[in-house]
Amino acid sequence: MNIKQLTLASMAIGLLSLVSTSVSANEKPDTSEIHFLIPGGPGGGWDGTARGTGEALMKSGKVENASYQNMSGGGGGKAIAYMIETAAKQKNTLMVNSTPIVVRSLSGVFPQSFRDLKPVAGTIADFGAFVVRKDSKYYDWRDVLADFKQNPRKVKFSGGSSRGSLDHLVAAMAIKAGRAKPRKLVYVAYDGGGKAMAGLLSGETAILSTGVGEALTMAQSGDVRILAITSKERLTVLPNIPTLTEMGYEVVFANWRGFFAAPTMSDEKVAAYAKLLGDVQDTPEWTKIQERNGWVNLYNANSEFYAFLEKQEKDLGVLMRELGFLK
Repeated sequence: MNIKQLTLASMAIGLLSLVSTSVSANEKPDTSEIHFLIPGGPGGGWDGTARGTGEALMKSGKVENASYQNMSGGGGGKAIAYMIETAAKQKNTLMVNSTPIVVRSLSGVFPQSFRDLKPVAGTIADFGAFVVRKDSKYYDWRDVLADFKQNPRKVKFSGGSSRGSLDHLVAAMAIKAGRAKPRKLVYVAYDGGGKAMAGLLSGETAILSTGVGEALTMAQSGDVRILAITSKERLTVLPNIPTLTEMGYEVVFANWRGFFAAPTMSDEKVAAYAKLLGDVQDTPEWTKIQERNGWVNLYNANSEFYAFLEKQEKDLGVLMRELGFLK
């Protein structure tokens, strides 16, 4: 091969390399598979959100495969640490989370925060609900408050998360709004909504503080009763359940739920997953699952989701200090 032929060959190889790089750069990230990491046990709000989202994505044909992994421990901290420590392997993993990732970071339950992951998108909101057994003596939230004021230890609250976390915080907000002392609230923590519901049904606790989505199915079947919810107005799926607001207690609170990726996931793939989670909300498959769970759509993605998390961190920090959960 002479010098001219060698030069032409080199140019051809270089051109092929440029074309290959260009094709690779313009190639859309593969989002045909999603592995959902769930930081709590089966039956809780995180579990329901991940599996409901996966179901809608699969049935609408937007993904080819959805898999699930429950990883309890440390108030959600075990799963967060796992996502960070094994980031290189989590190429298609989205971890579901919610307001507790902010609350537990503020309270020091785990050292990480949402900043150590890549926020993908917030997708839904789930209002708080106060639940009792079907044979409970309580039929009105005001009766709960009356007993609490007389003797706080007679009214044990519970939730599927640790002390100082969201279920605890929402109960404290409701007690405070009723002009009682939230620091005297007896809160029994369970690892996951399913275990917390079992504790309520067994009589270990009197009131379960949870999300509407977690309580809805059992309330509709008659196994439990919902005394009050934390939405401003009554929900279509629960037309007969009063809000704390209509009873004169100014408590309006919705727990967002959304998804996070490992810190090593590319911005392009994060954006692609965010779009996927937004697009599925326009499908009839999603609407069916949303209505079944009593969810409210609350979609925000990428930088908007990050800004939302920063604002909530600031607002909840103020509230938690006021209620005595932070110094």
